[in-house]
Amino acid sequence: MTKFLFLGLFIVLMIAVGLYSKKKVNDVQDFFLGGRKMGAWISAFAYGTTYFSAVIFIGYAGKIGWGFGISSTWIGIGNAVVGSLLAWLVLAKKTRKMTHDLNASTMPEFFEKRYNSKAMKIVTALVIFIFMVPYSASVYQGLGYLFEQTFGIPFVYCMAAMALLTAVYLMLGGYVATALNDFIQGIIMLGGILLVIGFTLSNPAVGGLSQGIAKLSQIPKDGPNLVNIFGGNPVNLFALVILTSLGTWGLPQMVHKFYAIKDDAAIKKATIISTIFATLIAGGCYFIGAFGRLFLDNKVPLGANGKPNFDMVMPVVLGKALPESLLGIVIILVLSASMSTLSSLVLVSSSAISMDLLKGTLIPQMKKETVMLTMRILCAVFVALSFLVAMTPNAIVTLMSFSWGTVAGAFLAPFIYGLYWKGTTKIGAWAGFVSGIACSVGGAIYFRMDGKLAPNIGAVAMLVSLVVVPIVSFITSKLPQAHLDKVFGGTLSKQELDLET
Repeated sequence: MTKFLFLGLFIVLMIAVGLYSKKKVNDVQDFFLGGRKMGAWISAFAYGTTYFSAVIFIGYAGKIGWGFGISSTWIGIGNAVVGSLLAWLVLAKKTRKMTHDLNASTMPEFFEKRYNSKAMKIVTALVIFIFMVPYSASVYQGLGYLFEQTFGIPFVYCMAAMALLTAVYLMLGGYVATALNDFIQGIIMLGGILLVIGFTLSNPAVGGLSQGIAKLSQIPKDGPNLVNIFGGNPVNLFALVILTSLGTWGLPQMVHKFYAIKDDAAIKKATIISTIFATLIAGGCYFIGAFGRLFLDNKVPLGANGKPNFDMVMPVVLGKALPESLLGIVIILVLSASMSTLSSLVLVSSSAISMDLLKGTLIPQMKKETVMLTMRILCAVFVALSFLVAMTPNAIVTLMSFSWGTVAGAFLAPFIYGLYWKGTTKIGAWAGFVSGIACSVGGAIYFRMDGKLAPNIGAVAMLVSLVVVPIVSFITSKLPQAHLDKVFGGTLSKQELDLET
């Protein structure tokens, strides 16, 4: 009964925040960027809660923890150091300044103005809307599995309810509602993960940290690898670190947080807050996932089709490790993480079509009120498409890896080089787009969406793009000097001029 009470209170709170935020949304900038006035705590929690969702709590922690054991914790460390600390240090200040100077509100608009290419804006908008759908679907799947295991409600109804809730509160308050809810949800997540770690390690199935590690080492066949510092497959482990950590640098819903933060002082504080948040959440999730085998007697749960379903590992573990009263808090933890991620995905994807494709390209005379209405409608459309994709039999890790790999593979290199290197050419950026998408989509088709290889394919797509962009830029025509001066707010240095000539 307690878990239903917690769930009900959470839903009421989310809708209340949506109604409150609706009063503060007066135009498109308010709806999408919160007026670019977000402070350090709000921005840091918005970044962290968008980063971590049911995908990490249910899909990754369960499957990766089962396969890699204790070494899977390296992924959480990578998320904190590379995905949070370095991302804020390298990207935040520069992104905020350049997007302000160029008056760019979205990633498609940034690419258009940085590379002087309307076509790039259109392609970027389409890539975001299309390839963010699988990521959103993976989040719905994670929620569905947890709620089915905990409440006994059929999987499809759980996902449908979450989709409806996301659409309602986001359509009401836009980014203001998302940011306020992210702060509330972030606090819940921090408290929840500490409870999960404590109760999981103290459960008789584990018997404390040292005894739990000893039990893992004794598991037939896989035991030694489960307690090895780098697991049994360091290459695959490294690919997962790259995908889930460096990948955030090219994801529109993550970079979006740097657009909205109010000043440099807030960036400094948010960097510290975000890193601590990621260390606790990501590190804690992967660490706990490593002990999943001990709760399940080394037997993977079976899905409805009678085949092993790794996405059910963590829901079963949580159900066994926690008393019902605390299980309600953990459910809210996962729901909090997921709803914040979903709202950011939906907001960025709907803006790509309404602001960048329609208003920015096809119908420039569209009134602001129409843009707002269109964005709200597209929020609902994106949620519906994600729900339909979530009904496919693909595993959570596969869907998420494919989405991250494609989007980050396309945008990561053109975005980073575009921020810092004036020598990045339009053709070089296009080459990054094409090579990243080709590696991800081509790999997925060739290997038939193989869940074991999906993270590797995504990591390769990003690395290939990072190599392709500078190579092509060195051998292709540079952008006009006047355009570069406008973008970077100054003239090229002598060293840069010598490099380009």
